[in-house]
Parts: sequence; structure tokens; C-alpha cells
Amino acid sequence: MKISFSRGVSRRRFVQQTAGAAAFVAMPYLSRAADRPAVTHGVQSGDVNADGGVVWARADRPSQMLVEVSTTESFSGARALPPIAALPESDFTAKMLVENLPPGQEIFYRVKFRDLSHPDVVGEAVTGRFRTAPADRRDVSFVWGGDVAGQGWGINPDDGGMVSFATMRKHRPDFLIHSGDTIYADGVFPAEVKLRDGKLWKNLMIPEKTKVAETTDEFRAAHKYNLLDDNVRAFNADVPIFVQWDDHEVTNNWSASKQLPAAYKVRDINLLAARASRAFHEMYPLRESIVEPGRVYRTLNYGPHLDVFMLDERSYRGPNGPNLQETYGPDAYFLGPDQIAWLKRSLKNSRATWKVIASDMPLSLIVDDDYAAKKGSEAFAQGDGPPRGRELEIADLLRFIRDSNIANTVWLTADVHYAAAHYYNPDKAQFQEFSPFWEFVAGPLHAGTGSQNGLDNTFGPEVKFVKAAAAGAVLSPSDGYQFFGHVRIEGTTGQMTVTLRDRNDVALWSTVLDPRST
Repeated sequence: MKISFSRGVSRRRFVQQTAGAAAFVAMPYLSRAADRPAVTHGVQSGDVNADGGVVWARADRPSQMLVEVSTTESFSGARALPPIAALPESDFTAKMLVENLPPGQEIFYRVKFRDLSHPDVVGEAVTGRFRTAPADRRDVSFVWGGDVAGQGWGINPDDGGMVSFATMRKHRPDFLIHSGDTIYADGVFPAEVKLRDGKLWKNLMIPEKTKVAETTDEFRAAHKYNLLDDNVRAFNADVPIFVQWDDHEVTNNWSASKQLPAAYKVRDINLLAARASRAFHEMYPLRESIVEPGRVYRTLNYGPHLDVFMLDERSYRGPNGPNLQETYGPDAYFLGPDQIAWLKRSLKNSRATWKVIASDMPLSLIVDDDYAAKKGSEAFAQGDGPPRGRELEIADLLRFIRDSNIANTVWLTADVHYAAAHYYNPDKAQFQEFSPFWEFVAGPLHAGTGSQNGLDNTFGPEVKFVKAAAAGAVLSPSDGYQFFGHVRIEGTTGQMTVTLRDRNDVALWSTVLDPRST
């Protein structure tokens, strides 16, 4: 892996704006005739639909972001969009909603920055691409996964960097569903780790990753760290991202009741979460809500065959307590009443063949809030038996989907750091008022691989496939147990093929799902 610079960015400015990375990594000095504003961390696009999408970039100083779009790679007949500001208040990030594009079309865009103080000084352009959603029934292909730079495994140039992103890019997907844990804000990197084979894992280091993130700048630095990887930047330039968050964007297993450990000087979990949320929204190309600023849950329509419902299982949850309530109330909230109402309404109104529910946490895998003591509830699952606590939301939702005759729902998730396929069978469930459905688990994209979690029988999950580390083991990315999912929807028939793959692109397991008509 190498660190790439746009021509004209000085070593001094790069060090200042990447939060001191050069204190740990030697950077080459580049002379220049003029000090022009530079794109510091590549470009990204996201939340693409039939007529547009969001374009993101970051500058190295106060600037105006200039974006041009075209339907040709040569940029003939390019359309220039009005400039928008990239200011210190947003860490020089800027994102623009590009609209009025043709459906089903590959769109090329280029981004450059114009110095605010010297409008005649303009930096070099960085290009990217995305494909708008189709208006017709063409094939759709996408990938999903989560969990990046966790358990102390950062960017190791000797291992090829974040290899999964290069592997996913080879499939030329229409987009990535990033299922959360986009960073590990609570994860501290050691400079070196001795591997099982005696070799050394050597992390690319920046100062901010030697402590837990507490300030807004430290949260920003954790996101920017991932963008130092060539594989990630190349992927981002070619593939739009549909992003959601989970716990590690703030701290491990956070809820409103979280008691922060001694490593934190900031003691207020709500203040920590607010800073983390600001950094998260600055660093990704997601469409922002004018109804509720900072909202993560949203619907993304990607043509006649596919609607994606991005959930937020952090912002509205109750405390991570026992969650054994028999009746639904604030302590049992996970999605919360407003988000549940939105999801029901959106699913019922969807006319897409497939309704993909992007859930950052699996439905029936038991995840303890206190792993060492094996107590408390971090996820939906509360243990075998009828629905209790947070499971009451899922029972209500599954009943609604059945009674409303909503066909072809599929749940995609990550979080647990291994790959699995679960079939939910009401005949084997404690709660049986639902239609059968699938849940697929992928990840980590670049983090430690975990062992298989216990399964809760409330909704009757059957494990059809699993690949995980041995019990008690945590494997490094170099062990190869890094997983992503690939989905292909065939345009003519609407058949969905789901394949679980590893970072070497080995197809581990696959199934073909035929759509059911309503």
C-alpha cells in the first residue's frame, strides 16, 4: 500500500490536515510552483437513486467544492454544479446532492477545490463514478458487510492493506451497504502485533489511534484513517456507499445507560455520541434529513426490483439492561416507535420486487452487553422462549409484514464478525405469527474474526451456513477469515442470488431465492 498525493499538496499541509499522521509515517516532500487546494482523502458517492446521488470530498483548507458531472468518461458536455463551501467547522468536508440525472446511467464526476481566499487558485480534480438506479428491470448487483479496523487491526501495508475492498471492487457492484462499525472509535492500535505464525502485523499509525476517541476531531481522525488505504479510496471512487452506524462509531455497546470505562476523560455518553454523530455525518455521503437532522434511517429506492430500508438501531434504543419486559415500553425500545411506524409504512408502500432490510445487528444471535460476565442485552435476542423486551418490536413487525401480505423481505446484517445464513421458520419458532424469511450475515470487512454466537429460538432461526473462528479465538485479517456478501438480482426473472465470500473472493455458500408474487 502507498499513500498517494495530488500534485501540489505540500508535506506540511498534508501533515496538518491529516491530524499528525506524519509523526508516525515518513512522508515524501513534494515541491510545487503554487500551493493549490487539494482533495485529501479521495472522493465518495452514496445514497444513489434513479435521478441522482450524493458526492463527497474533503479539502486541505477553507475552499469551495466544484463538481462536474457527465455521462461520458471524457467529460464531454459536462455539467458544472454551483460551488459549495468546505469550512473548518466541518473539517473541510463537503457533500453535494447531484440531481436531475438520467436513470440507469453510469455517471462520471470530478471534484476540485477553489481557495476561498484566492478564487483564482484551483486544485487538481479527482474523478469518481456511480450508476443511477434503473427505471427498467435490469440486473442489479451489490455487496454488503461491516466492521472495519476493529480489535487493533489497522492498515498493514505488508498484508496489502484493507484487501476486502479490492476484492469487492472486482465485482463492479452498483453499491455497498455498509452495515455499521465503520470505525472503532474505542479501538486503540498497537504499532505491532505478533501473529500466530510468528510474523509481525505492523499497523500504519496516527496519533489519534493510540487512545480512545473523545473529541470531535478524534472521531473524525478515525474515519480519515480508513481513507489512508489505497484499496478503500479506489473502491469509494467506483462504488457508491449506503451507510449506517452501529456501536463502535461511538464506543463499544453504547446506549443511554452506558457507563464509560476509565480510559475516557469524557464521562457523558450523550456528549460522546453527539460528537461521534457529527463526525459520522460529515465523513459519509448520506442524504441528510431536513425533518430530523442527523437521522440515519431512510429508504433507498434502487429500481423496480429493489428497495433498501436502512435502520438505526442505536439512536432510539433503551438501556442495555436485562430487557425481559413482558410489555412494550421505553426500556424495551430498540428501533423505537417512530422508526417502527416509518418502517411499516415504507414496507407497505414499496412496489419493489425485493425489500432488503439493512439491520446493523442480527435478529436472533445472542450478544451480551457484558461479555465477560455473560449478562445484559446488547442486541435484539433475549434468549429462548416467547418474545420479551426488544423482541416485542420484531414480533410486532413480523406479524405486520405477514398480515399486510408484504412479500420478499430479506434481512442483511453484520456486527458479529463472521459469515452466516439463517432461515426463519415459523414452524420451529416460539412466536409463529410470521411468514418465513432469510437473514444473511457478513463481515468483518477488515477486523478481528470472532466465534459463533449462541442462537435464540424465539423466531425459529435455522443455521444453513456458518464460517467463524474457533471458540475463544480472534483471528487477524491475514488469516483470511474476512467476509462480505454479494447479491445479484436478475432483471428478467427477479431471482435473487445471495453469495457469501471471503477476502480472497472464494464463494463459500450461495442460494437462489425466487420472488413471491402478492
